[in-house]
Amino acid sequence: MTHPHRSGFVTFVGRPNVGKSTLTNALVGEKVAITSDKPQTTRRAIRGILNRPTGQLVIVDTPGIHKPRTLLGQRLNDLVEQVLGDVDVIGFLVPAVDKVGPGDRRIAASLDGYPRAKKVAIVTKTDIASRDEIMERLMEVDSLREDWAAVIPLSAVTTDQLDILSDELLGLMPAGPALYPDDIVTDESTEDRIAEIIREAALDGVRDELPHSIAVTIEDLSRREDSDLTDVFANIVVERDSQKAIIIGRGGSRLRDVGARARTQIEPLVGTRVFLSLRVRVAKEWQRDPKQLGRLGF
Repeated sequence: MTHPHRSGFVTFVGRPNVGKSTLTNALVGEKVAITSDKPQTTRRAIRGILNRPTGQLVIVDTPGIHKPRTLLGQRLNDLVEQVLGDVDVIGFLVPAVDKVGPGDRRIAASLDGYPRAKKVAIVTKTDIASRDEIMERLMEVDSLREDWAAVIPLSAVTTDQLDILSDELLGLMPAGPALYPDDIVTDESTEDRIAEIIREAALDGVRDELPHSIAVTIEDLSRREDSDLTDVFANIVVERDSQKAIIIGRGGSRLRDVGARARTQIEPLVGTRVFLSLRVRVAKEWQRDPKQLGRLGF
């Protein structure tokens, strides 16, 4: 008996920093979403695509659900709402090392608002948890809802149980043809991916108040004629002069470091050597300004 080809959309929800982007990248087998230990790193609904002979999973990586303090925060929450209303399966993530708290309970209860989607509970980060912690978490998570289609512990880092999750998710998808060509891993443009790579490099090691204030825009992306070199001109946008000084660093040292780290990831993406020019500019309080948000792509 041949099984029908299945395809559909899945998204992962949970408090910020529970490992949504790491899991997305692990399932796709390639980096499509940036990761950082800073909450609210993801700002767009990035689609990663997992292709199997039996089906296609389109993974929508949304921002973490949080209490918005700015217009940007509100728009990110709106984006999550919109995605949750459209997907076939919602995966609810809880790290094995953290006890289930009020935030987790609130998010689990809010899934009532999306009756169309099947729900799967995923206990992440099992590679850094003890067996007792994993068992305790599985029981806590299991009791949060009556309608879990599955409860799966896994590690996106060591890929332990990752295949079990992808098989389970594919099995829950509706029968249908592939939604994207089978040779692509994301529907994000190259420019968007480069901007995200630069933002990830800029986020690394900055103080807690800065991450939300960083945006990246690509001014120009072009291959030089008769040359194995691609020029990338990008702006790192912050909200205050003091933040600009932090990003640039002493004598430009930090900005050079950001450029060097970003370049190592951009080169395999574009398939050539890269000349990367980074400028830091200030857009005062852009997270609260509708015009600036629009200009920055939110």
